[in-house]
Amino acid sequence: MSETCLAVEEYPTEIHDYLSAFEKSLGSVDEMLKTMMSVSRSELLQKLDPLEQAKLDLVSAYTLNSMFWVYLATQGVNPKEHPVKQELERIRTYMNRVKEITDKKKAAKLDKGAASRFVRNALYEAKPPNEPAKKTPLQTKKKKTC
Repeated sequence: MSETCLAVEEYPTEIHDYLSAFEKSLGSVDEMLKTMMSVSRSELLQKLDPLEQAKLDLVSAYTLNSMFWVYLATQGVNPKEHPVKQELERIRTYMNRVKEITDKKKAAKLDKGAASRFVRNALYEAKPPNEPAKKTPLQTKKKKTC
């Protein structure tokens, strides 16, 4: 037999596209891991603020646990009954907490001075032209300082 015949494995043709996509995904994961491993962790963490460090740690932990989930599935072990499921859920809750924090940072901050001006001007009612204007305390003080 030739080498090309040995390299071709027998599997249903219906899953060929899925296997090709899976192989492509594995290649991209491999490239990402090589990129991450090329820089030392301490150098990488020094460049990031604490929130970004937390995101990196969570994504790393989630990725490793997800890969272990896939490994268990390929070995015939039901990952839903394995402690890795609880670990993935725990990491997901922390990811949601970090997302809430970043959303709070991005949320618009209230400018109290501008808000009070908006309310004051929205409530302003023009006086009829025949009604005399009331003197404000500031105008009264100016007349007394003669």
